[in-house]
Amino acid sequence: MILLILLLIPLLVTFLIPFFRPKASTAISTASFLIPMVGILYYLSKFERFEIKLFDVSSPIGEFYIISDPISNAFGFAICIVSAMVALYSLPYMGHRFEEMIKEGEIKDELWEFRKYWFLYQLYTVSMLWLVYSGNLIMLYIFLELSLVASFMLIFKYGYGNRQWVGILYFVWTHIAGVLAIISFLMIAFQNQTAALHGIKTIGFLAWLLVFVGMVVKLPGLGPHIWLPWAHAEAPTPVSALLSPLTVGLAGYILIRIYQIDPSFILTFRNPIVAYGIITSIYAGLSVVKQRDYKRLLAYSTVSQMGYMLIALCLGSAGLIAVVVQYISHAFGKSILFMTAGAIIAIYHGLRNLDRMSGMHEYIPTIANAALIGFMTLSGIMTIGMFAEFYILVGLTEIYKFNLPVIMAVVTVFIISGLYAFYTMRVIYYGRPFGYEKRRFSRLLDVPMFIIGFLSFAFVFPPLARILLSGLKLAFGGV
Repeated sequence: MILLILLLIPLLVTFLIPFFRPKASTAISTASFLIPMVGILYYLSKFERFEIKLFDVSSPIGEFYIISDPISNAFGFAICIVSAMVALYSLPYMGHRFEEMIKEGEIKDELWEFRKYWFLYQLYTVSMLWLVYSGNLIMLYIFLELSLVASFMLIFKYGYGNRQWVGILYFVWTHIAGVLAIISFLMIAFQNQTAALHGIKTIGFLAWLLVFVGMVVKLPGLGPHIWLPWAHAEAPTPVSALLSPLTVGLAGYILIRIYQIDPSFILTFRNPIVAYGIITSIYAGLSVVKQRDYKRLLAYSTVSQMGYMLIALCLGSAGLIAVVVQYISHAFGKSILFMTAGAIIAIYHGLRNLDRMSGMHEYIPTIANAALIGFMTLSGIMTIGMFAEFYILVGLTEIYKFNLPVIMAVVTVFIISGLYAFYTMRVIYYGRPFGYEKRRFSRLLDVPMFIIGFLSFAFVFPPLARILLSGLKLAFGGV
């Protein structure tokens, strides 16, 4: 019951937070995620699995309950810490954004907009947290849809450029994923006479195909990826810092839960899925260097990183560990990087063009250093990201033995990630300074990045590394 109380805290705050002023709302939102985060870390360290029943629904829906195991707790921990830090970051950033919108005549009252923002922000983040603890597919879908609606509203109301068009583009594509998922979930429920995860015994081919395609749209993989650069680039940056690191990767969580019930689809189509993941990562990784907009560049990086998840999903128990660790690694690294992009936008009044950013380290050294940590995390250099790459390689050797072409293709994916990371660092932060001036800015624009960055390094060492990896090994039957 303690876990249920911890999860209820941010949910209740969602409906209370609009009644507070911006600074108080920032503190309340941050605390509402840090408190459950501490409890989740405790449960993660216990390596236990348990369920908390909520209520029963008649067949074929079945029991609604909360599931706690190392998988849910690993995802939940990442969601809590990133949501808390982005909440802190939101205060100065959205203050800057609202000032812009007032000057452009788009809004009139900053306080009223802050109240709406905090409600939508809290609803968005809470939905993701409850999704990973949902023990019923219909319950999971409800929170998936709530997260999509809340994020759509944040983009539609507070984004950049043609934000209404971008918001609708995002809404349509993500609801394609949602529709495919709910059709699949209903097929599973009718086939098993329950949608409760602990009661599902089998998953038919068509249901597996629909949920897989839906999650490929949500990740997204190559092809359906066309919506993501638009949404990430034009969303308000705090939303980008959640959308890319947290939301898209939840497709990996859903696929893990389906895989645990019946892995037949993945085992049957392992080779084409791995090939698709490799192609997705290489294409998107090479596309990064063509981008001249910082946030669009990071969006293509997300597509590349999601290719890792597709590859890992096919590599047995080691690969499943890699999926979870990759989610955390990407959550840490990409949230930092999107916050660096937003900090530059806020400090230098909309600056996001790479052609005007050379030598930014001279003017904003803390932002530059945070970006370095973010790219190190994505590249797996002395951060939690290296465990994701390690377990992918372990899974490759277990499944493909020493099939040199496959191993070299995946190693190429890793190399490309490192190359585009340090290419971006060189272009934006090093080289000849462009001619800007140093400016003072709120510490809430950089301190949250370093807190996440500290955890990215801390998860390499005991006790956090042992807690995370030992729990995941038990959850997936050992490696």
